[in-house]
Amino acid sequence: MEKTIVGLVEKVRLNSHRADEEISARIDTGATNSSIDLRLASRIKLGPVIQSKLVKSANGTRLRPVIECDIEICNKKIRAHFTLADRSHMKYPVLIGQNILKQGFLIDPLKNVESAKVKTK
Repeated sequence: MEKTIVGLVEKVRLNSHRADEEISARIDTGATNSSIDLRLASRIKLGPVIQSKLVKSANGTRLRPVIECDIEICNKKIRAHFTLADRSHMKYPVLIGQNILKQGFLIDPLKNVESAKVKTK
């Protein structure tokens, strides 16, 4: 399987039957599941809820609704499950976790990082 290299933040395209939106997403190898902000999912009419899942986070264990959604990352289209959560306090409304990353992605933390080149001896 050919691997696609992604950075720590990537532009992704979320597709529903009624809407299509490009948004920045946080890539998180420590997250088992991917997640979308409740308000974003509602605005672009993602859904329906297909199940509920117990999810452990820094805030404890919670039962979250799960939807199935089409997502495009680096021109690679995937149908995946996302938990819905209040991510309004987070910088990124979409979190890409292992359930998507296992489908042929490698993470390069330096990708998309603008930094001065440092000469080494």
